[in-house]
Amino acid sequence: MSDADVLVVGAGPTGLTMALQAYDHGARVRVVDRRPEPFRPSRALIVHPRTLEVLRPLGVSDALVALGDTAPRVRLRLGHRVTTVGLADLDLPDTGYPHLTLLRQSDVERVLAAALAERGVPVRWGTELVDAVDRGDGVDVTLRSATGATGATGATGASGATRAACGYLAGCDGPASTVRSLAGIGWPGAAYREEVVLADLDLELDVPDHLAVAGRDGLVLLFRLGELATWRLLATRVAAGPRSPFGQPGPPVPDGAVRALLAEAGLADRLRGVGWSARVPLQHRVASRFRRGRLFLAGDAAHAYSPATGQGMNAGIQDAANLGWKLAFAAGAGPALLDSYDRERRPVARDRLALTRAAFWAEASTNRLPATLRAVGGPLLAPVLPVLLRRRRLVAAAVRVLSQLRVDYRDSPLSVDGAGRRGAPRAGDRLPDATVRCEGRWVRLHELLAGPGMHVLLHRDADPGVAAAAGRFVTVCRLPGVPGPGMVAVRPDGHVGLRAAVADRDQLARWLASCGVDAAPVPSGR
Repeated sequence: MSDADVLVVGAGPTGLTMALQAYDHGARVRVVDRRPEPFRPSRALIVHPRTLEVLRPLGVSDALVALGDTAPRVRLRLGHRVTTVGLADLDLPDTGYPHLTLLRQSDVERVLAAALAERGVPVRWGTELVDAVDRGDGVDVTLRSATGATGATGATGASGATRAACGYLAGCDGPASTVRSLAGIGWPGAAYREEVVLADLDLELDVPDHLAVAGRDGLVLLFRLGELATWRLLATRVAAGPRSPFGQPGPPVPDGAVRALLAEAGLADRLRGVGWSARVPLQHRVASRFRRGRLFLAGDAAHAYSPATGQGMNAGIQDAANLGWKLAFAAGAGPALLDSYDRERRPVARDRLALTRAAFWAEASTNRLPATLRAVGGPLLAPVLPVLLRRRRLVAAAVRVLSQLRVDYRDSPLSVDGAGRRGAPRAGDRLPDATVRCEGRWVRLHELLAGPGMHVLLHRDADPGVAAAAGRFVTVCRLPGVPGPGMVAVRPDGHVGLRAAVADRDQLARWLASCGVDAAPVPSGR
């Protein structure tokens, strides 16, 4: 009766990560997207360290790092002063990715889609979700494609719509989410009075650095990351003309308006051509819930932020890393497993919303106060900024907050801490990277986690009988350099799920059962 355990709607970075995470943990997965083809000009241009961490077990992080700029330098103009900001070699010893990576969203999507194709899971382009009915033990869906068929097993009606079934429906379909609408989930928030202008430009400009101007009228960024021309412009301004639908690029921007934005950076006379441009409306919202029954929301379908601090794509990928394995294991788990998604990720989304609103107000708001502060305070800050940036721990602390390295799920029903409050990490915390000894060699902890499933780390004196828990989705490793009889069980998304002062096989079995590991389905073709 079921065509898929998980049907993913939307093939952006969130949807592709969701599909990979669910598939690698045993689920049958289908992916549909209403776009007729994959390419679209990128809106996201930065990948955070934590995002690379959660993608590593899916086998794609190395490819992403190879394509990105991991040592970006930005020439920042504040008033009449210019200073160069370097963002390489951050003081982040507990991650394998101690850098901010500039990388186009289209490149991220290409790498993720290739990984999914290698697993034999194609994306059905030009296929739209029309209806979804949660029947309690599954979801009946109606899909419609441009040709009247999706290529998936199902009954095709006279209208050209295809009816199929799935275990769970993952809505990764953007701010105008059909899944959210069908689930009847609220979308509180509001629109910004500002909008973003995106454009790919040919500029008579030969500098190796990216450029940024924070002025009275807003923010102007120029990256060497264009797709239809060399330079990508991202600028903010008061919304002009009728507002386009959220989630869709608006009409092209006249060349004169682009030139006016460049004038803020002193580059109006360098423009030689516009390869592409669009107005993008902005809003700030968090869905009132991330789940209703068997329908789930992730990424831009669950939260909408300004581009400040680069949260959108990164937050969506981290949503998917949290939910994908839970959907795969749900058949054998109690309700707490799927309930934990909303409980863990909605508070993070609310925090991201507050962060992005504050950052956007400071960087780009056209209200009088922030505009005046940028115009007056910017030149005063410019001489001090290089000194602040040389304080590597200060910069690293900011990056930890921005990239969700500090996010924890200590209040989650999946976090069981039997070792008390002393010591770190606690249950619910992200497991930091560190060099440890395992099986006779020195290795980084995250290398041990670089594969699907649960990972159990036994301390030196732990009961060897616990190793019997090893199986298809459970890997056990003893750390002889960590004294004591305890253990730590790490979830597929890199967060500690269980911490015990004394390793106990029965306790581990109970925790694994609460996560549905024993009943994880066997994927076809494996």
